[in-house]
Amino acid sequence: MIHDAPSASYFSQPALPRADGADLARAVQVLHRRAGIILGDHKKDMAARTLGLRAHHAGAATVRGYLDFLEQNPQADEWDRFISAFTINHTAFFREQHHFRILADFVRTRRKPISVWCCASSTGEEPYTLAMTLHDACGQSEAGLSVLATDIDTQALAQARKGVYTLDRIKPVPQEFLRRYFLRGAGRQAGMAMVKPVIRNMVTFEELNLVAPSWPINQKFDAIFCRNTMIYFDKPTQTRILERFVPLLKPGGLMFAGHSENFTYLTKSLRLQGQTVYAVA
Repeated sequence: MIHDAPSASYFSQPALPRADGADLARAVQVLHRRAGIILGDHKKDMAARTLGLRAHHAGAATVRGYLDFLEQNPQADEWDRFISAFTINHTAFFREQHHFRILADFVRTRRKPISVWCCASSTGEEPYTLAMTLHDACGQSEAGLSVLATDIDTQALAQARKGVYTLDRIKPVPQEFLRRYFLRGAGRQAGMAMVKPVIRNMVTFEELNLVAPSWPINQKFDAIFCRNTMIYFDKPTQTRILERFVPLLKPGGLMFAGHSENFTYLTKSLRLQGQTVYAVA
């Protein structure tokens, strides 16, 4: 016996709360105040759907009610999910590889202790790449080597701390480093790889908002990696962040930017030294 096909409503999903123009304008302001992130007009459709999804998952009947909740509860966990929804955690091991060759040559000329700050660590690929680079360049000893890895996205940080990646994610890692610094999963962990403790122990992951009034940092760094992050900020915010980097660099220290970022005209405190590499002026 052939049964009638279910009606369309059988498969229908609850309608998401819809964001109107006022909701979008308000969300842009809220996101900028909290995280310094700029949402361009070309992202309005994406932003409207994202707001509807977040409102739905948070149990709010309207986007307006959702934004009311955020502003009335500045310590709510939902803030992390809200910000994460508007940031792209696009990262990879040894991304923009020339930077790591420059860093390796640079740290060979420095005295220990050597420290590097990765200020947009995402899911961990970049700070672990930094740690491997330091370890290899400095005599394959972790003594006196450290990486501070910070990000505003707490979900990405939680994933980064595990140090576990699919085999596809670790393809950019040189074969020698794969043998030296990764453990390959077996059984239920087949298809996965874990960063070895010698590297994981060099990296400290912390939550940090680059536009916060103060940063909980009480050390100086031989190098700061802030790559492909400034694109989220307007020019005044970029300038303020760059000026705040300067006193955190040790004498002769370097700052690394993303391949599409140019800060030459934003501050006189840093001078371009190489391909997207800056030194204190």
